[in-house]
Parts: sequence; structure tokens; C-alpha cells
Amino acid sequence: MRELEQDRRYANTLARGLRILRAFRPSDNGLGNLEISQRTGIPRSTVSRLTFTLCALGYLTHGRHFDKYRLGPAALALGNIASAAFGFVTVASPLMQKLADEVNALVGVSIQDDGNMLIVKTWRPAQSHTIWLDVGYRMPVLTSSSGIAYLGALSREERERLETLMPEEAAADCAEVWSRERSQLRRDGYAFVQGEARYSRSINAVATPFHPSEIGEPVSFFCGANVDDLSDQRIREQVGPALVRTVNSLKGLTGQAVSAVSSG
Repeated sequence: MRELEQDRRYANTLARGLRILRAFRPSDNGLGNLEISQRTGIPRSTVSRLTFTLCALGYLTHGRHFDKYRLGPAALALGNIASAAFGFVTVASPLMQKLADEVNALVGVSIQDDGNMLIVKTWRPAQSHTIWLDVGYRMPVLTSSSGIAYLGALSREERERLETLMPEEAAADCAEVWSRERSQLRRDGYAFVQGEARYSRSINAVATPFHPSEIGEPVSFFCGANVDDLSDQRIREQVGPALVRTVNSLKGLTGQAVSAVSSG
């Protein structure tokens, strides 16, 4: 991000507007300008101008409820168009629901968004009423299983582009993690963060990358559950291999017979 901001082609105002839209989470009951400023790091006076513009264009709505903003119809329409373009999710749904029921764990798919992993679809076990993670949840790249599976599937050039979106301290460790996870993916087909290195101590997960034809980079399919229900041993013996088999079946259905790891 630091290098991008110095590029003369980079439209900073547009980037800030999009950062405001990214600040909203499914659990939010609206956000005020101060909350948006705190989440994005954009000065409150600038946030005020941008939220006014986004409201005028329909990307935000302002219901006059304690001065809170919510995502508007234009943002919803854009999201629905993007979702419809991801045909692999429709194909994957019966496979992933079957996997969720089989291993009794949440199954989901996440994409890289602004230097983090964003959950865009989940499948919950039929007999479970617990939601461990849900759509819209963001995870760090280097300390989440979805993140390291995604990272390990990147080429060197793709990894270097990702580093420009990450905080400096994370970017400095990116190459080492990338090299390690590429080896892990080639050996086992899946990746997972273990022990104290996990960003969440209460959730354990395993992930594997998939290359959809609709977008130009990999996504991560993952299985996750409470650490008491999903141990590292269970990941190695059952859940990890089952996830890889399921994603390989998806590759067969979508014609994506490519390696999980880039050769670059």
C-alpha cells in the first residue's frame, strides 16, 4: 500500500471511499463518522465529506438513527453482481455442505481483501446451531490458516504485490512464511497455523487453496471449529485430507486441474 500511494496513477480519494465501505461488518448496527474514522484511520472531517458523497450515490444510507450510516442499495447491488460472477461457489455448495456434515465443522471460502482474508461464504453442519465464523469476518494473512494457504499458492510476483497491502512488520515476515507454506501445500495439500501462532486461540482451522477461473488469484477453502472439537491431530488424520479431497472434486467439476501451488 505504501508504494501504491506514491504512484501518480493512484486515486487516493477513491481509495479512501472504498476503505469506508470495507469498514462495515455484518454485526454492525450502523456506524457514525467517528467510528468510521477510528476503524479506517481517515480524519473525521474527511470521513464526513466522503460519507455524504457515498450517501448521495446510494452506497450508504443515513437513517437518522443516532446519526448512523449503513450500507446502501448501490453497495448491495454491487455485492450481488459480484456474487453472481463467482459461479464456482454455486458448484461448490453441495460438496461443501456434505463436508461440513461429515466432519462436523464449519466450512467456508475466503478471499484476499485489502491485505486480509475475508470470509465470503460459509456452510454450517446440519446438526449444529453454533456459528464460529460468518460472512464478512476478516482474518490476518500470516496467522490464519486461510491466509497461509492463500499465501502459499501465490507466485513470487503475486506475493510481492500482497506485501504492499500489509503492515510493514507483517510484510517483513511474508517471504519466510510463503516459502514454508509452499512446501507444506506441496506435501500435504493443506495448511494450518498451530498453537500460539494462531491469531485466535479459541478456533482451530485448516485450509487449502483453489484457483477459480472467474478471478485472477486463488481463494481459500477452510474447515474450522472450536479447538476442543478440532485438534491438530484430527486435522492431520481426518479433516485436512477430507478438505483436500473435496476441493479436488470441485476442481474436477469446474475443470480447474491445476496445482494448488504456483510454479512461479
